[in-house]
Amino acid sequence: MYQIYPRSLRDTTGNGIGDLNGITERLGYLADTLGVDAVWISPFYRSPMADFGYDVADYTDVDPLFGTLADFDRLLAEAHARGLKVIIDWVPNHTSDRHPWFVESRSSLTNPKRDWYVWRGPKPDGSLPNNWQAVFGGPAWEEDPRTGQFYLHSFLPQQPDLNWRNPEVVTAMHGTLRFWLDRGVDGFRIDVAHYIMKNPDLADNPSAPPPPPEADFKDLAEYDEWHHVNDKGHPDVHAAFRGVRSVLDEYDERFAVGEIHIFDWDEWATYYGDDDELHMPFNFSLIWSEWRADAFRRRIESLEAAIPEHAWPSYVLGNHDEQRLATRYGSAATRPAAVLLLTLRGQPTMYYGDELGMPETPVPTERRQDPWGLRVHGMGRDGCRTPMQWTAEPGHGFCEPGVEPWLPFGVDAGVRNVDRQRHDADSLLNLYRRLLELRRERPSLRHGTIAMLDGLPPDVLGYLRHHDGERTVVLVNFSATEQPVDIDGATALLISTDPQRTTVDERPVVLGPSEAIVVDAT
Repeated sequence: MYQIYPRSLRDTTGNGIGDLNGITERLGYLADTLGVDAVWISPFYRSPMADFGYDVADYTDVDPLFGTLADFDRLLAEAHARGLKVIIDWVPNHTSDRHPWFVESRSSLTNPKRDWYVWRGPKPDGSLPNNWQAVFGGPAWEEDPRTGQFYLHSFLPQQPDLNWRNPEVVTAMHGTLRFWLDRGVDGFRIDVAHYIMKNPDLADNPSAPPPPPEADFKDLAEYDEWHHVNDKGHPDVHAAFRGVRSVLDEYDERFAVGEIHIFDWDEWATYYGDDDELHMPFNFSLIWSEWRADAFRRRIESLEAAIPEHAWPSYVLGNHDEQRLATRYGSAATRPAAVLLLTLRGQPTMYYGDELGMPETPVPTERRQDPWGLRVHGMGRDGCRTPMQWTAEPGHGFCEPGVEPWLPFGVDAGVRNVDRQRHDADSLLNLYRRLLELRRERPSLRHGTIAMLDGLPPDVLGYLRHHDGERTVVLVNFSATEQPVDIDGATALLISTDPQRTTVDERPVVLGPSEAIVVDAT
């Protein structure tokens, strides 16, 4: 699955912002040049864009910035004609404060939609209803002068939280799913999925316990001062997702993956349910791992130990909320990271531009746009959302020459782009293409079991993928020095990140710095 941030893939209207027709233009690249199976498109709904589409004003229409419903229908039809599935973002925790539902809800204490959102009066001393904090900084409560009550917003004040304990909200939100399912979408990425159910008593959060020695998530500033046991992830969330699954199951072969930021593996795995909740929760653990063989192994083994027997894992190494892979791990890691992502057991999700090794782009202060970064120092996400780099020419194939893009291009766009890498047999783009092709060809990589290999040097991670007699061994050197590795039995080289390697006949096999190899050990 390939994530597209629609503002940043291709501008066809001349306003410097990507759009749906731009995605349609590039489907050939995705299906044929790169060879992915599905695309996940971040929000394109009608929105005031306070959080670039994650503040939805109409779940059943396209914002004119991105095009029209007809444009989406054409995108969907052309994607399906190329064999691509289309997954769209669904934002169930909150709407825009300009959504008609919230406009009605805030109009009076007795409006029929008042209880569609979470409203509370102040405490007797006039203070906030509780101590909950918003992820994007400050208290999670905003006073509305119309009625003197506060509404809950887990993110921006312009993103009021829906009340999923109201059956009318559940019915309405299920209706938004059916709207897109009826149009033919193949599934949904569910934004901040576990936030939709809070403690019904709105109890205060306790202070945060000391962090574990090896933290599994980035620093969230003052938000981390609290233990978020009451403002998200209430056990009732599982009934809500069984309801969502029942809607999906009304249709053939539809899919849901949830954005679940939970660091207890056993709790994380409960979101699969008994094969009756989410098809999978995203596994973000490798994004936040140090680039070390033992750290990656610990997370892989923890996932495999927690996952239900019926379930399929997921892996991601980048997305629209995180620093670019090439910057986070270092440029030397981009090739072995590609091998890891596309050979581990489970469904890999790629982020646009990672197949080129696009680094984090420095964005000047005057051009920063991310509301999180503007509210909380150091939290800006603009640098990972800059436009896709297609060509070396002015506009870089994203927009016409002379058009200013909504965010600046990377300084390396002239040399790091699709056109240049497409014609370089040894490029990172072509490594991704070969890995995706190999994944399609080898059942062990698509369907097989995984067993970690012992007895390797400390800086080397190795595992065996096995299916119906086919055996594929993957070895990854996390270090900047050569590492000798013993491989038992006959092997044949399938892929190496080192273009100069042609065999694995020597014993021991000496992995070069940051080299990863995939071998046939059948």
